[in-house]
Amino acid sequence: MSAVQQLPEGRYGSSRAADARADRKLRIAAIVTGTLFAGLMIWFGWYYVVANKFSGEIIAFKTHKSSVEVHLEIRKDSDASGYCTVRSQSADGAEVGRADFRFSQPKERIDQVVTLRTSGRGTTAELIGCHAD
Repeated sequence: MSAVQQLPEGRYGSSRAADARADRKLRIAAIVTGTLFAGLMIWFGWYYVVANKFSGEIIAFKTHKSSVEVHLEIRKDSDASGYCTVRSQSADGAEVGRADFRFSQPKERIDQVVTLRTSGRGTTAELIGCHAD
């Protein structure tokens, strides 16, 4: 005659049903957290693309001994004003000039050539960024 032995309750971990409930709760928490994170990233992306009222682009540049002429194209709302920061570097990578150029014309697209004064011969022109007021 063999008897079936019952293990002591709670001594060897939880039951499989309790494990399944815990897994389900973790899965739901992960889905909620992931959804909130994705929503936040979408909102930040929309704000950056749609709400950015002031942007610029360097079309061309020409270097001289102590300056760099930079052709900028600015896109903005017609009522927005702001500034763009441009810098130039020498052949060895040292920064030789940096300046802010203000744009407040009541236009949506501005093409303008600006002159950046440099402390040496610049070999590059880089648009650091444009910011609305």
